Amino acid sequence: MQSQNAKFKVFTAISPSVSTESETPFDEKTENENQEEKFEWYAEWYPIMPICDLDKRRPHGKKVMGIDVVVWWDKNEKEWKVMDDSCPHRYAPLSEGRIDQWGRLQCVYHGWCFNGAGDCKFIPQAPRDGPPVHTSKRACATVYPSCVQNDILWFWPNSDPLYKDIYLTKRPPYIPELDDSSFSKTFIVRDISYGYELLIENLMDPAHVQYSHYGIMNVPNCLCTVKADREGGRPLDITVTKLDVNVITANQGPGRNTFVPPCVYYSYFAFGGPQGKTSAVSSGTVQEKPSAEKQKKALLVFICIPVSPGHSRIIFASPRNFATWADRIIPRWIFHLGQNLILDSDLYLLHVEERKLKEIGSYNWHKACYVPTKADAIVVAFRRWLNKYAGGQVDWRGKYNGDLPPTPPREQLLDRYWTHTVNCTSCNLAYKGLNALEVVLQIASIGVLGIVAAAKQGTLSVVARYSLVTIALLCFVASRWLSHFIYKNFHFHDYDHAFR
Repeated sequence: MQSQNAKFKVFTAISPSVSTESETPFDEKTENENQEEKFEWYAEWYPIMPICDLDKRRPHGKKVMGIDVVVWWDKNEKEWKVMDDSCPHRYAPLSEGRIDQWGRLQCVYHGWCFNGAGDCKFIPQAPRDGPPVHTSKRACATVYPSCVQNDILWFWPNSDPLYKDIYLTKRPPYIPELDDSSFSKTFIVRDISYGYELLIENLMDPAHVQYSHYGIMNVPNCLCTVKADREGGRPLDITVTKLDVNVITANQGPGRNTFVPPCVYYSYFAFGGPQGKTSAVSSGTVQEKPSAEKQKKALLVFICIPVSPGHSRIIFASPRNFATWADRIIPRWIFHLGQNLILDSDLYLLHVEERKLKEIGSYNWHKACYVPTKADAIVVAFRRWLNKYAGGQVDWRGKYNGDLPPTPPREQLLDRYWTHTVNCTSCNLAYKGLNALEVVLQIASIGVLGIVAAAKQGTLSVVARYSLVTIALLCFVASRWLSHFIYKNFHFHDYDHAFR
C-alpha cells in the first residue's frame, strides 16, 4: 500500500457542494485538523437482528464487529439481553446453552446460571454449605447495553459500566416509517460473504441494478429520453448534498438517499404531491415537514452490519403506505425468495471484487478506480467518508491479521440455508413444512402403487387402476419438483449472468 501522504487527483462526480479534488486528503496536517471529527467505531449502536426472528425460548449466538455475543430473552425483566458469548468458567459459548425453568441463561457445559445483569446465580459444583463462590465478580458474565428500536435489537459494543445508561443520551438511528402502522414492512436478514465496505458501496450504487440483477428487477426508464441499451442502463443524475462525519445525503431524481454511519442507509421516495422531508439521525430525533395532501411514500432501508473481515450482515425492509394489503396476504417467506435471488445475483461478483480492492488498499481506492460519471457520486462520497473520518476500514481492534478468508466452493459461497433460512422464523417454518409435504407425497405415491399391486385381478376396474397409477405418478412428480424447489430456494441457486 502506498503512503497515505501521497498526493493525487481524485476523479469523481460529486455535487459542487462537495469538493471533487483533494490534493492532500489524508496528510498529517489534515489528520490533526480533523482530530475532533474522527469517527469512533466503538461509540455507536449496532443492530443484531429484528426481534421477529428471535426465539424467546432459546439463546442466539451472533457476531458483530468481531465480537461474539449471545442474545436471550430475560422473562424476569421482560427484556432482550446481549452478553459476551463466553462463560466466565471455562469460556464455553453461552449461545449453546438453554433458558432454565427460572428464566436464567444456563451454560450447557457445566450448568452455571446467569441472570440478565450477568450475575452468576448458581454453580452446581459449589458445595451448598461452602462459601458463596458464585457471588464473586469473576463469576459474572459480561453484559452489553442493548435496546429495541424499530423492532430491531441493537447493542452498544462496550461493556464498561459507564455506558450502562447510554440509551438515555444517545440512541440508534430512528426511521419513523418502520413504526408507522400506515406503512407495511417486511424484514429480511442475510449473512453475506463479503465485507461491510463492499456491502455499503454496492447498496449505494443504483447503476448496477439493470446489469447484475437483469431479469430479476425491472427498473422503469422514468422520463429519461436517452436511448438505453438492452438492459436499460442510462445516465443517472446523482448529487451529493452533504458529507461529514455524521451523515452523507444525496438527491437522485424524486428520491433522497441518506447514510447515517455506521450502519443505516436508506432511500426515500414520495409520489403524488410535495415531498416531505424525513431524516434518521443518531440521536433518535426525526424532522418531518408535513404535507397538505396525502402522498404515496416508500423507503428502501438497508441496515448493514460489520461481522468480520470478508463477512457482513444485512437487514432490509421496504416500508410503504400503499398496496399494504400484499404484506398481509402473501407469506413473508414468499417475499424472501425474490429478495434472496437479488442478493445472490451479484454476491460472487462482489466477493471477487473485494479481494482485488484489498490488494489496492483503501487509501488508493480513488486513484485506482475510474469513476467519471455522476452515477458513482454516492459511492465516491462513502469512500471519502471512510478514508477521511473512519480510518479507511472497520476498526477490528487487532482481532484479525488483515487477511480475507479464502474463497469457498461456489455452492458454499451462495449458500442460503445457513446464511438465511435457519435464522428466519418464516423461511424456517416454510422449509420444514415443504419438506414434510415432500415426504407425504413420496409416501402417497408408494402407497397408491402398493394398493394397485395388492389388488386382486378384477377387484379394480381398468379405469380405476389407471386412475390410481396416474395419481401415484403425479404424487411422485410433485415430490421431485418440490425437492428441486426446496433446494433451489432454501439452499443454493446458481445465478449465471451469461444466460441472461
